[in-house]
Amino acid sequence: MNQLVNQAKKGDPDAFTELIQSQMQNMYKVARAILNRDEDVADAISDTILACWEHLGSLKQAGYFRTWMTRILLNKCTDILRKRKQMVWMDEIPETPDVDAGFENSEWKEALNSLSENFRLVVMLYYIEGFKTSEISQILDIPEGTVRSRLARGREQLAGLFQVKVVN
Repeated sequence: MNQLVNQAKKGDPDAFTELIQSQMQNMYKVARAILNRDEDVADAISDTILACWEHLGSLKQAGYFRTWMTRILLNKCTDILRKRKQMVWMDEIPETPDVDAGFENSEWKEALNSLSENFRLVVMLYYIEGFKTSEISQILDIPEGTVRSRLARGREQLAGLFQVKVVN
């Protein structure tokens, strides 16, 4: 991936496209954990891709591309949530989306949705995306101790849902 990042930083659009395609599923999972509407998820991802392309030169180390990109995505999701709170919906008819039978219908998705946003995001980044606590700390711009405590509390809440004793 470092080679693709370096090629993309030199302006190679094919390398950037390949790099983004390799991260699409990860971006979808992160955005979907925060946003509930597919339209918002698509907007957040497309805004993230554009921002990554425009600011790729500011990335100092190629090895941190995924962390950097995820941070941008989280900011875009926050922007969408903020804008949504300011909007007043008039006579909106909810659509029934075609649901993917994989991640969308799983017990794991339901369990994650039952957590508060702070816990859900940390648990999702750790378990689904495979980020280390230090990387999550950088992405969310919070101390690593806070990440660990949110992860522990998230585990406790999940264990409570499944009535399982958590051993730390």
